[in-house]
Amino acid sequence: MELTVFTTLWMGTPVWMWLAFMGIVLALLVFDLGVLHGEHREISVRESILLSTMYIGLGLTFGGWVWWQLGAEPGLNYLTGFVVEKTLALDNVFVIALIFSFFAVPRKYQHRVLFWGILGVIVLRAIMIGLGATLVAEFSWLLYVFAAFLILTGIKMLFMGDHQPEIGNNAVVRFMRKRFNVTDRHHGEAFFVREPHPVTGKPALFITPLFMALVMVEIADVIFAVDSVPAIFAITTDPFIVFTSNIFAILGLRALYFALAAMIHRFHYLKPALAVVLIFIGSKIFIADLLGLEKFPAMLSLGITFTIIAAGVIWSLVMTRDKAKLEGNG
Repeated sequence: MELTVFTTLWMGTPVWMWLAFMGIVLALLVFDLGVLHGEHREISVRESILLSTMYIGLGLTFGGWVWWQLGAEPGLNYLTGFVVEKTLALDNVFVIALIFSFFAVPRKYQHRVLFWGILGVIVLRAIMIGLGATLVAEFSWLLYVFAAFLILTGIKMLFMGDHQPEIGNNAVVRFMRKRFNVTDRHHGEAFFVREPHPVTGKPALFITPLFMALVMVEIADVIFAVDSVPAIFAITTDPFIVFTSNIFAILGLRALYFALAAMIHRFHYLKPALAVVLIFIGSKIFIADLLGLEKFPAMLSLGITFTIIAAGVIWSLVMTRDKAKLEGNG
């Protein structure tokens, strides 16, 4: 009877696979917060690269396990989704760096914001993916809407250029400062602090810049999820593949941030490559229909996606090489 419970399908995948995945995620979160960063300190670029390599390795290993358990097509779809979501997560780093800069968050407290931010992201993505899977199962034509949205988003990204969001003019920042007590001073790792109110003189609860940064990181992810969730559903509608590829791509974002934040300028051409990927992912469903295919070949999809992103990364590094040498000499 107990064995039957674990082999029962939940959203098309055995329950034991869902439990295994959730156990891995929980273990990684405990390891990250309790073991790696039990004390607040700055994370070096070297440590960041090592941790990022570990997370990427775990994500790819999980993809191999999915391939072994569910077959080649689900495995390839997972890997494609993982690559796309990881690249979208890299784009998110640019915005997070702006948020930390605006609120002047010290490096040794940035990992605290990122940890709770990513925890919130996991919950938000679970809700959005669950809602998306339900809607797609009920209204299959939504896939064409997602696909068209991705194509338009990709085209907009290609011609929009580097648009830097203005954190100070953000409606949420203005609302919080207007409606709540907000202090401009950092108080260590605290999200909230009690101090005398400037008008009444009585102790009052104040929001710190660290909490403001956390709220903005969460909002940034919701905005990025608008591209991210349709992108993965355009690759596959399997909830297990959609959710696991999303979460494994996000889990390593905290470690990857500290490496990328120091060399954001070296990835100037990554955004155009990402725009082309979104256009390609969105076009797949229409290409498959035109060619009379049930689905766009998973192996070809992974190959094209990886090639575009790799080209963007390599071209960025080559084109910014001289500037990097000058900065190194300076």
